[in-house]
Amino acid sequence: MSEYTFKLPDLGEGTVESEIAEWYIKVGDLVKEEDVVGTMMTDKAAVELASPVTGTVVRLAGEPGDVINVGAPLVIFNIDASDAAAVESEPANEEPPPPASMPPETGSTAPLVAEEASSEAVSNTHPDDSVRVLTSPAIRRRAREANIDLAAVPGSGNNGRILRKDLDAYLQQRLPERAGDAELAESGTSEIRIIGLRRMIAERMTRAKREIPHFSYVEEIDITALDALRQSLNEERGAEPKLTLLPFLALALVQALKDYPQCNTTHDSERDVLIRHESVHLGLATQTPDGLKVPVVRHAEQRGLEGIAAEMRRLADAARSNKIKRHELSGSSITLTSLGKLGGIVSTPVINQPEVAIVGVNRAVERPVVINGQVEIRLMMNLSSSFDHRFVDGFDAASMIQQMKQRLEQPAKLFIRD
Repeated sequence: MSEYTFKLPDLGEGTVESEIAEWYIKVGDLVKEEDVVGTMMTDKAAVELASPVTGTVVRLAGEPGDVINVGAPLVIFNIDASDAAAVESEPANEEPPPPASMPPETGSTAPLVAEEASSEAVSNTHPDDSVRVLTSPAIRRRAREANIDLAAVPGSGNNGRILRKDLDAYLQQRLPERAGDAELAESGTSEIRIIGLRRMIAERMTRAKREIPHFSYVEEIDITALDALRQSLNEERGAEPKLTLLPFLALALVQALKDYPQCNTTHDSERDVLIRHESVHLGLATQTPDGLKVPVVRHAEQRGLEGIAAEMRRLADAARSNKIKRHELSGSSITLTSLGKLGGIVSTPVINQPEVAIVGVNRAVERPVVINGQVEIRLMMNLSSSFDHRFVDGFDAASMIQQMKQRLEQPAKLFIRD
């Protein structure tokens, strides 16, 4: 038997290891060259890998959740001529007839492009028994956890690829069938293995809370004038995307950092040095179907309001649809996080290592406020921020947030050059 060892390639940006997120093949499968064999999860993104040869799968490196070093064996193939001929003899546009016990599996020859993640849906057929279909790793994982047969879901993407909207439509169609199972489902339990992005988030949050002495500071801001300005600008935008409050907050933060550069700093724990950044690479904490991701608005200090807003929209859309590039998820020097309408009154955001500060945005609500002895209804918002108390003193942290407050309560200052 002539064997070929497919080793885990370098996935970029100094990656030395990667976690197995999902296999699309199993031992005994005949795989063609360029077929997608599985998905590997780095600390930045999910990457689909294609087979470099045609052959039969002899051995896999491990199970989903196992961590493999770069250069270590990933898949062992038997590339004997007889096996290769068996694969090549298959009709180009036809699938082999299914065995009596299970449907066929075929490898995907689609380009390595990520699509939107899905919401959960339910089927009576276990996903492991489904036909190999084109979709994203997130959709496969969620379908497996929810026990859905992806072969039953019509795909509207390229080459029949299943998108998020396809699963949403499928779920709506099956709601009546699920109604009779509601009472039974309530009494059941399930175990979900912590792997992939969720495991990485857990490890990072644990490390940040363990290693960083967090200091939190909360300040309320009257954004009545700011929101009026925002609405006025939106009335003139026509068909262009409307402005949210977040770009204004980002602009205020970038301007405040000019006077408080110690907050625009990262900590190199291995060398025990602080790296103070002249440029502001603003991390934007973004909730996605796969979990929290932090795309980076690079050189935010060189962008005006429109530039920051446009880049925020682009990065958020790319992160939620799994189309974001790995380099766009690294290198931030400070992070802005917001839960939007779910922001609550106060939050205690966890610092995104190796940064030393994070600014959290809470929900904007109308409240009665005393102004010059008179009660007025004003639109109020709290900023809940956390700082690494080893490197940022409380006075400096509070002063930076106060400077943001001044600019946001008097929004004309956002557009006046210092």
